[in-house]
Amino acid sequence: MDLPVSITTKRLPHASKDVKVYYPVVTQLPNPNVQSTINHAIITALNKILVEQSFYDKDLVELFANYELKNNQRGILSLNLIVYSFTGGANGLTISKSLTFDTKTGKQYELKDLFKTGSDYEKMLSDIIRKRIKDWNIQLSDPPFKGIRSDQDFYIADTSLVIYFQQIEITPHYWGFPYFPIPILDLADIIKPDGPLDRMMAFT
Repeated sequence: MDLPVSITTKRLPHASKDVKVYYPVVTQLPNPNVQSTINHAIITALNKILVEQSFYDKDLVELFANYELKNNQRGILSLNLIVYSFTGGANGLTISKSLTFDTKTGKQYELKDLFKTGSDYEKMLSDIIRKRIKDWNIQLSDPPFKGIRSDQDFYIADTSLVIYFQQIEITPHYWGFPYFPIPILDLADIIKPDGPLDRMMAFT
């Protein structure tokens, strides 16, 4: 069984006490090239969010960045980078970016990589989410729900695939992030053999 990888938390230096950026660093992997690949992907993604969240702008009032580990087992590392910033006005904005890796190869997975080639995973996931929106009475900003993107945000959490949307992407700001956990077993017919979901399902 693949053991969890070691994670260290580091902080970016900044002059303002109201700007704090914490981020994860993978350590002690047997293959230093894989470790470097994963850490480079993390810092690249973080920097992109920081640019979007005005980290380098003089008008920045407050910013807080942190991360959450969602899966760290069976050779699959899935985590969220979360950055809140406030530059004035009524509300601040939070952006969440999820990254999922194979800890043996350093491969970073996109949503399409989880499913069989030619499978209509977008429609299947969209149909599940559409039903959840109705069942949970989720208020949409622009109904009806039009479906997920091919590059929709996701993470893996144990035996579930979690699809989610950014703040104000499909719902009003006060709804925060709409999360839709989907049991991997419900997707068994379309998941890619030997892919990350298949690896997680093998232990259910």
